[in-house]
This record gives sequence, structure tokens and C-alpha cells, in this order.
Amino acid sequence: MSRVGKKPIEIPKGVSISADAGELRVKGPRGELSRRIPPDVKIIVDGASAVVERAGSGGRRSRAMHGLGRALLQNMVTGVSDGFTRTLEINGVGYRADARGGVLALLLGHSHPIEVLLPTGISAKVEKNIITLQSADREQLGQLAAVVRAQRGPEPYKGKGIKYTEETIRRKVGKAGAA
Repeated sequence: MSRVGKKPIEIPKGVSISADAGELRVKGPRGELSRRIPPDVKIIVDGASAVVERAGSGGRRSRAMHGLGRALLQNMVTGVSDGFTRTLEINGVGYRADARGGVLALLLGHSHPIEVLLPTGISAKVEKNIITLQSADREQLGQLAAVVRAQRGPEPYKGKGIKYTEETIRRKVGKAGAA
């Protein structure tokens, strides 16, 4: 049995879970999330906890979906109750960002500003050289953070670019000067 899949999920106050017709809905103070659940698992909600069980005979796919279904449900519950945050750091002379409306404008040394549209449910805040992204949907938040980082990834010589704050860049030594 899956070690991850067999753990029960604690449901905090103010969060409700409903699973019907292959659709999982989780409502909480930070919003509502929904997603299709694999047909190989079923979700049983009893009181203040939920358990994910295999619906099938225990084949390879059913075992794989067991842990995945539990992890997805846990992320949804955490997202609607506490939310997720991802922070990025901009390094480089003249590199800066600005969040206005539903757009994150990045000035990264190109001849034009790069504008990244923020999906609904994701908010961005910029303070000096730190970009903070917040959302209830962990998957969508991680994808947006990867898109922002890809606009100018960190380079190994001077460390210029956009990186996650917890990320460390392995620095390289530059060319040796002509003697």
C-alpha cells in the first residue's frame, strides 16, 4: 500500500470537500478549487478527515494514482485554507519588475519590457528586487514562477537574472586575463 496514500488528510475548520462524478471540489476561505480525480481512486470524507482509497483491484496504475490522488487533495486543502507563496529574486544592474493590475512587467536588459499576464487567482507583489507570487492553486503557481524565471534565468558568471530565493547558483570562474 502507498505510504503517502494511506495517510488521512485533516480538514481544517471552514473547508469543505465534495467528490462526485469524478470531480473533486474543495471550498475554503481563500477560494474554491476543483479538479478531475482519477477513476482508480475514491475519496471518503468523514468528519474532520478525508481518506483516499483505491477503487480498483490494486493494479500498477491504481497503486500509482493512490499516492498522487492523496497528494493532490492535500495540496488543494492547504491551498484553500492557508495558500501558497513563491518568491523570486532579481539580480542585475537595471533589472527590475513592476506588478500592476493583472500584469507583471519585467525590465531585464532587453530592448523592450516583458509583460507576463497573471492568471486569475494569482496575485503578485514587488518590493525592490523581490517578486512574491501568491495563490491557492499550487500547480498553477509553480508554473507561473517557472515562466517568470525563464524570462532571464540566472547566469553562472555574475549571477545576473531571476532566481528562486531559496535557490543557490553555482558560480564559475571567468576567463583568465591575458598576461
